[in-house]
Amino acid sequence: MGMPGGMEWILIALVVLLLFGGKKIPELAKGLGSGIKNFKKAVKDDEETEVADKKNDEIEKKAE
Repeated sequence: MGMPGGMEWILIALVVLLLFGGKKIPELAKGLGSGIKNFKKAVKDDEETEVADKKNDEIEKKAE
């Protein structure tokens, strides 16, 4: 089983359109984009916190 081809993507798009309607799809896409943006921001903030913690640990070790 590989990735869906052209006809499969068209069928998937039609099913989504039938299930959610034309008005709801842009709202869903906006929500998905916002969620991805928030996730990336949280990951970046977490990485920055880890780097700051490591620097603080190194400073404390040098002070001892």
